[in-house]
Amino acid sequence: MEEDTGVLPRKDDFSQWYNEILWRAEIMDVRYPVKGLYVWYPHGFGIRKRAYGILRDLMDRDHAETMFPLLIPETEFMKEAEHIKGFEDEVYWVTHGGRNELDVPLALRPTSETAIYPMYSLWIRSHTDLPLKLYQIVNTFRYETKHTRPLIRLREITSFKEAHTVHATWEEAAAQVEVALGLYREFYDSLRVPVIVSRRPAWDKFPGADYTIAVDTIMPDGKTLQIGTVHMLGDHFSRTYDITYEDANGERQYAYQTCYGISERSIAAVVSVHGDDKGLVLPPEVAPIEVVIVPIIVGKRREEVLAAAGALQEEFRNAGFAVKLDDRDMRPGAKYYHWEMRGVPLRIEVGPRDIDANTVVAVTRTGRKTTLDRRGVVEGVCSVLAQFGEELSQAARQAMAARIAVTGTLDEAAAAVKTGVAVVHWCGSQECAEKIEAAVDASILGSDIRSDLIAVSDGPCIACGGNGTSALVARTY
Repeated sequence: MEEDTGVLPRKDDFSQWYNEILWRAEIMDVRYPVKGLYVWYPHGFGIRKRAYGILRDLMDRDHAETMFPLLIPETEFMKEAEHIKGFEDEVYWVTHGGRNELDVPLALRPTSETAIYPMYSLWIRSHTDLPLKLYQIVNTFRYETKHTRPLIRLREITSFKEAHTVHATWEEAAAQVEVALGLYREFYDSLRVPVIVSRRPAWDKFPGADYTIAVDTIMPDGKTLQIGTVHMLGDHFSRTYDITYEDANGERQYAYQTCYGISERSIAAVVSVHGDDKGLVLPPEVAPIEVVIVPIIVGKRREEVLAAAGALQEEFRNAGFAVKLDDRDMRPGAKYYHWEMRGVPLRIEVGPRDIDANTVVAVTRTGRKTTLDRRGVVEGVCSVLAQFGEELSQAARQAMAARIAVTGTLDEAAAAVKTGVAVVHWCGSQECAEKIEAAVDASILGSDIRSDLIAVSDGPCIACGGNGTSALVARTY
């Protein structure tokens, strides 16, 4: 791929910065000739691979991974009326096999409830089969008519992690919702991305669910990005697809279900929350290359320096780091630019002076420089990377906190949503939500807020003056 030497737009111009960084940092190529479908560059896919490795490890604690078909018969897809109403305008249909028209059209899954639940009705027979907790990581297709954007709004979601659980009682299913939220918090802690959890309004819940709880982050332009959802399905789908079990008394009972998903929006959050004017800034946990070694070639000691750099690479590799030795015939400054753009957390420089002093120079992606003793270099790098990760977490939290404003009037809320999220008191009614949304030109995200950055309280509804509680109002992606 051609080496990029251009200047990245400033992050203050977030929309342009985001579009540019995706190709300059080799995350995604947008030039695929179908709108809303994009190609992962190897570097971008490496970020995805490491992030989803973390997600898999979390899910595998208490779930089993599986894989269901992409194609869903229309006969199954159309069974759940409320669910279908939420997706009917977004479905891609396969109507022909070769030149022959199919007897039953097949939907490309927009999500997999209608593919999975007919099988659950066959698999679940007894209370001893419960709970059942499965997940898959698959591509899904939605015919988006809004403006598509890589990683954020796609027609092919390439990395949809969806979990589907089945339980004996409503209470057990509700408890699983909380377990899922805990997993998602842990996942985003690993990505160093701060989140706000809230319960979506009834009219904005997942089609067919009792309720939906969502995970959002705040992007640099102040808009919120939904980066995870957890849905309490109750017994709606089990009644539609006849998912029943025999209880301990020998009686047939309908099961209760949950589902929850995360997509490559998680990668968009990493890119957007941490990146800067120089390019990506990747947490060590998700960086395809954690450490890059740049040999500083001076005078006649070229082979000696390259040998020292090679020895460092071997030592780091043996210690478990994802390491790259950049021995290309280029100026060191050009190499610095290349790896800074791609977000590598740590650069190790070694030259003749370092060899003579038995040291190396460690430079974090954010520019903090440290001289490390060569004899304890692995331990030194571990310490530097751990501190770097914590610095990213703190910087991201501070940036989020600066974009949250507690407001008491519609005018204050309207001003706040121009740069971030407004916290208002809201009575919970759709009528007042519509008044608030019209007045501030933003959306009610939800209530039952869970964030240590927001002090939740009760107070008069900002629209009607009745009893209200804290709710989030924001512009959204």
